[in-house]
Amino acid sequence: MMVTNDYQYDVLYLGSGHGAFNGALALGAKGDFKIGMVEADKVGGTCPNRGCNAKIALDMPVKLKHEAENMQGKGIQGIPKIDWAANVAHEKEVIKVLPGAIEESLVANGVEMIHGYGKLVDPHTIRVAGTDYTATNIVIATGAHYHQLDIPGAEFLHDGTDFLSLSVQPTELTIVGGGYIAVEFASIAATAGTKVNLLLHHDTALRQFYQPFVADLLQQLVDQGVNIVKNVTPEAVKKTANGYDLQTNQGTFSSDWILNATGRDPNTSNLGLEEVGVAYDQKGIKVNDHLQTSVPSIYASGDVLDKKVGRLTPTAIYESTYLTKLFAHETSAAIKYPAVPSAVFTMPRIAQVGVTVDEAKQHPETYKVVESDLAGDWFRVSMRANRGKAITIFDQEGYLVGMTEISSEADNAIGSILPFIEYHIDPEQMNDFITLFPTISSETKNHL
Repeated sequence: MMVTNDYQYDVLYLGSGHGAFNGALALGAKGDFKIGMVEADKVGGTCPNRGCNAKIALDMPVKLKHEAENMQGKGIQGIPKIDWAANVAHEKEVIKVLPGAIEESLVANGVEMIHGYGKLVDPHTIRVAGTDYTATNIVIATGAHYHQLDIPGAEFLHDGTDFLSLSVQPTELTIVGGGYIAVEFASIAATAGTKVNLLLHHDTALRQFYQPFVADLLQQLVDQGVNIVKNVTPEAVKKTANGYDLQTNQGTFSSDWILNATGRDPNTSNLGLEEVGVAYDQKGIKVNDHLQTSVPSIYASGDVLDKKVGRLTPTAIYESTYLTKLFAHETSAAIKYPAVPSAVFTMPRIAQVGVTVDEAKQHPETYKVVESDLAGDWFRVSMRANRGKAITIFDQEGYLVGMTEISSEADNAIGSILPFIEYHIDPEQMNDFITLFPTISSETKNHL
């Protein structure tokens, strides 16, 4: 073990989410470092236990139902009905093994788990239940929590964690918010047959995505029966005999369940940041280009960061593994993020990566924008996925620099072109890639 001073660990992680455990696994596997990890809740953090993994498990039947609807009269007869309770039970079944599996992997790679609430005591010390643990370097990876609305009756609101454990299907659901969680959960509930009110704080949703595609998605939700109301300010919640009334500037919305999906805030409270001198604000912990905080021995990664790239699982993993290379002296360079893809897992999906459409259209001297209607693509015709659009963005030399798509397979399409963007593949060299045919990746490449 590498510890060469009086500290117990080389690296001590506060939190066990993707901003911690991916890097800790890699660092532990090297066999040269003494590593500790403090966790007060389930190992693995939000994504495996009450986020991405659970959400996509719930979404699987949603996607299947839409595909069955598309194939009516084309080999499929009858539209399946989503069994809400069974779907939630399956979701719980597939994610319940994750925290134990992650902890077993960490321990097998030499990471010592410390269960309990940790708080910084000084630049090299975290205190857990009265016991101090010291390290050369500390990594804060405490993630984020759901934003709480400060209105009368807020105790009647639920968050995304509650939704993922909701075993009884609501007859009518009111969702407050316009981000990933709000729109994705609206899609899941509406497809299952729940009447949904989707209340947007502004006049649009998913502001990080290309807005004409978002408008198309919202219209398809409306076609499913979702009641979308814009520019809504929640004012109070009142319990009624049949459920709850959400009072807003746009009127009162009655439902038997209300989801507060107004965003997530970084977990910075009660960590000892002020006492130790770690700089932060409501956007998160401040770090330099080496993910180092204002205290040189303390670093941070994941959703707790104040960062310009998206608060996404892949960026947390990237930051965590970057810190592994930094601590192992395999790099001294500043962190440099690759092209970061993002997607909203509704039906249809919207996905994007690289230069945005808005940026490209603002700089026609720099970029070429190519718009494609995907309805005629042979593979999509065979799927009966008869709606979809893609926009590819090239620089003036013909290199692919960005793409966005709305379709049932947008996430897979964007995933298939990431190497072309990240490795700046020469337009001629792109022809050297032979894709599987017939697949979405082959159709996507045809548009490049």
